[in-house]
Amino acid sequence: MRRVLDHVDANLDADLGTEALAAVAAFSPFHFHRQFAELFGISVHRYVQLARIERASLALAYRTDPVLDIALDSGFGGPEAFARAFRQRIGQSPSEFRAGPEWAPWNAALAPLAQARSQHMTPTYTDADVTIVDFPATPVALIEHRGDPGAIGDTIRRFIDWRRANALPPKKSATFNIFHNDPDGVPPAEYRLDIACAVSRVAPNHAGVAEGLIPAGRCAMMRIAGPGDDLRAPAHFLYADWLPRSGEEPRDFPMFVQRVRFFPDVPAGEALTDLFLPLV
Repeated sequence: MRRVLDHVDANLDADLGTEALAAVAAFSPFHFHRQFAELFGISVHRYVQLARIERASLALAYRTDPVLDIALDSGFGGPEAFARAFRQRIGQSPSEFRAGPEWAPWNAALAPLAQARSQHMTPTYTDADVTIVDFPATPVALIEHRGDPGAIGDTIRRFIDWRRANALPPKKSATFNIFHNDPDGVPPAEYRLDIACAVSRVAPNHAGVAEGLIPAGRCAMMRIAGPGDDLRAPAHFLYADWLPRSGEEPRDFPMFVQRVRFFPDVPAGEALTDLFLPLV
């Protein structure tokens, strides 16, 4: 069944009907939909629809592609079907969401999708997945998100707008997130994360973007395939399993990631994130 989830995420614009997905799973189409629902707690139709809406909503929020192109690329037959499904699940029209996303309903609507993936798409990590690297000193432009992790989308949008205005797309300037604390370990109001990109100088601005530095030093690195929106499992492995066995000590700088390839620019399964744990 994990093969089915991978197939859906990689082929959102293809035929993802019950018969097609039953063939991917090598199950009888007469029983596949019931088996899927029992295993994942969500119908196959709803899973596919939510996966398409997830991709479309991220493209609406963070990209400038026309709404029609986003609808077709996400597997919807046309703008009417897209608008109807989007409003039904998210509570906003696509154009309303693009203008001002309401993240709380969005998070609630996509929660069944995240739950199904976390139960059945979380890999098992081993020490072989960890590499010790020498990370170079990297000057960055950064914007701080402080507060509810569920509202981080608005901070991302402000940073993307600043990057566009300064001609710093991800292909030109590497993208980083710096995790100052664990979202599960602090109240939502105290959560802090920096969103950053590599650049040597930041001009004065009204966007709240400041200069920063990711210092040089040894790091334990793990390359994570997939959207990279929930890094609890690899972070837990590094701290709870790898670090005690390795004899290494963490350095006085937070865990951070480099976003190598982004969803929705690539299918979810093709996204790549490098996770770094600074070491003494």
